Amino acid sequence: MDYLKNLNEEQKNAVINTKGPSLVIAGAGSGKTRVLTYRIAHLLNNGVKAHRILALTFTNKAAREMKARIGELVDPQAASSLWMGTFHSIFSRILRYEAEALGYSSNFTIYDTQDSRNLIKGIIKELKLDDKTYRPNEVQARISMAKNNLVTADAYQYKASIRSADEAMKKPRIHEIYKYYAARCKKADAMDFDDLLLYTNILFRDHPELLTKYQSKFDFVLVDEYQDTNYSQYLIVKKLAAEHHNICVVGDDSQSIYSFRGAKIENILKFQSDYEGCKLYKLERNYRSTPTIVNAANSVIEKNTKQLKKVSYSENEDGNKIKVIKTLTDKEEGFKVAQEIHDIRSSENIEYKDFAILYRTNSQSRAFEESLRKINIPYKVYGGLSFYQRKEIKDMLAYLRLLTNPNDEEAIKRVINYPKRGIGATTVEKVKQYALMYEKSMWDIISNISTAKYDFTAGTVKKLNGFYELIHSFACRIDKDNAYDITTGIANASGIISEIQSDKTPEGQSRAENIQELLNSIKDYTQTSIEEGKDAYIRSFIEEIALLTDQDSNKDGEINYVTLMTTHSAKGLEFKNVFIVGVEEELFPSSMSSNSPQGLEEERRLFYVAITRAEKNLFLSYTKSRFKWGNIVQCKPSRFISEIDKKYIDLPREVEERGQAVGGFNYKKRPASKPSFEINNRRLKPLNTIDSITKDNGIFTPDSPNNLKAGQTVEHQRFGRGEIVKLEGNNMDKKAKVMFENFGEKQLLLKFAKLKIIK
Repeated sequence: MDYLKNLNEEQKNAVINTKGPSLVIAGAGSGKTRVLTYRIAHLLNNGVKAHRILALTFTNKAAREMKARIGELVDPQAASSLWMGTFHSIFSRILRYEAEALGYSSNFTIYDTQDSRNLIKGIIKELKLDDKTYRPNEVQARISMAKNNLVTADAYQYKASIRSADEAMKKPRIHEIYKYYAARCKKADAMDFDDLLLYTNILFRDHPELLTKYQSKFDFVLVDEYQDTNYSQYLIVKKLAAEHHNICVVGDDSQSIYSFRGAKIENILKFQSDYEGCKLYKLERNYRSTPTIVNAANSVIEKNTKQLKKVSYSENEDGNKIKVIKTLTDKEEGFKVAQEIHDIRSSENIEYKDFAILYRTNSQSRAFEESLRKINIPYKVYGGLSFYQRKEIKDMLAYLRLLTNPNDEEAIKRVINYPKRGIGATTVEKVKQYALMYEKSMWDIISNISTAKYDFTAGTVKKLNGFYELIHSFACRIDKDNAYDITTGIANASGIISEIQSDKTPEGQSRAENIQELLNSIKDYTQTSIEEGKDAYIRSFIEEIALLTDQDSNKDGEINYVTLMTTHSAKGLEFKNVFIVGVEEELFPSSMSSNSPQGLEEERRLFYVAITRAEKNLFLSYTKSRFKWGNIVQCKPSRFISEIDKKYIDLPREVEERGQAVGGFNYKKRPASKPSFEINNRRLKPLNTIDSITKDNGIFTPDSPNNLKAGQTVEHQRFGRGEIVKLEGNNMDKKAKVMFENFGEKQLLLKFAKLKIIK
């Protein structure tokens, strides 16, 4: 019983009271995993047979770690006999035992996400449906949603609400695809991940004797991260626990952030009403963070109405107040965060691995990646690719490379059929073989594709000519038009923009945000180059990016790096120093989520998760303006900043002056903003006039260049504050040498650069 000495009183009570239903509400950093592990060890230590215990987790890693710890506490052999694992691994095991009852063999195949998507893709083709309307990943997501809500293929076609939703999305034949997909899986003796849960429910529904068998088998059922369960998982757990009622679920409703995956916060909120006589245990002591951070998190999450009340506390040292970093632009935000990391590491002699930068969307990583690289700080993008390694970015850059160098064979192969224009792999290989035969480049062959000596059909010649005309028309302009005009032009003309616009899945949205961010970076590059009187053409941008992406900031074996990740990815992790960046309205909270009470509450829970990742120091940053699809838009600090009790945060004056309404800032509710993908070259203004470079939006009002003098403090919309060191030249060629606080010395052409006199 010595292991109980390692528990505080709250934890101990949750461990030793094993009979009947129990709900353990575990605040961030409160030892949730320890309680679950010790509770199982306590059961084993008190004579419960390992094979009578069912423990369900959400990750294999969690299951492995708990098994190892249980083995250390009691008996490794007993730990290995536990029915412990993820929902999918445990129920696939049951399904293999009982497969015959469902018309499957015990050796059925499990399709992963890609297998499933490939099958759906083939069915769409067989049904002669437009794959731009019926995108395989969108159809897959729709089928997955149905299965997680226990809607079979047969039920789907008769469910009016679902069919109406499909018709509203102009995808009325999804029910056919689902029907064919289910039949093909059955014929192939295969199940996908969602089937493992769906068929377990069907098994228990249609075969009560088998349900009784497994209800009798498990004396104790334990579930980790219960707030993340979906409807299908909820029902299975409820059925299995119905006989013995010895069910213990552990979780935190304040960290329920996966509704987009089908998780239902109601499962944990109504647990006490689901199970009569339920005991409630609250783990409220936070061992991870300072009291300042814990209390700040409490002051935010208390604004939610749908929650199980708890008050987390910490007995660690108070720690520093939360610091808010306010910047003029997202570029400056990246610079200031990188500089803050550099300064803290230098002054406190700590390692890079003690820092994390958390953002709401993947596309935000670019500014921070570039700023960290510039001052040689190693970093790693957690759970994803570095910005310039993402497929959609590499596709777009391949187009730009091809404009500057049509003989770039790798670029040709990457984009010749993206977006799809009917030029298949066989045609590409044939072009390549002709190039080898005649000792020419692939572009030479494509440029002269109509020549009789090349054996292509008339249809193929037409398609290759179309590709040639597309590239050639923009290649002729690269020394005339600036980088931004060229990029937006080719993005529109190639079909990339419309391709991305039509993909409504979360993955599609993320790709759209990444393309937008690339266009933002090119707009910023173009404007800066013009203001400084430098070359603003696409060749220079490509060279700069090539040098940037060639730097290896993640050397093999390197473990000491700053971590960059989305706030969703950060759940379950902890770092000494955390920067939550882009804390602005319509970004965090997301514009798509903040228009409904439920969506806003989930965004608040996500912010709570982000805050509670920090052990020692927490920083929040926001910027006053960002580029969005090539335009500078003004940003407001997030309502979540104002929701933090002032005792725990150093608020900028503008945040305090905005005041606070119940539940946050009293902003007028606007419909979610939809990015405009209509980039039409005829509407684009060339970036060679002052008006086309900067939009004032009634907020930033520059002074006349004639009023500028050396020694004045000025403000630039993107570079921030600086001092004019020197003025030189006359009339249209007049220049100002300005030493900016955060970006160093820059020489700006005053006919383009807008400067506002501060003093």
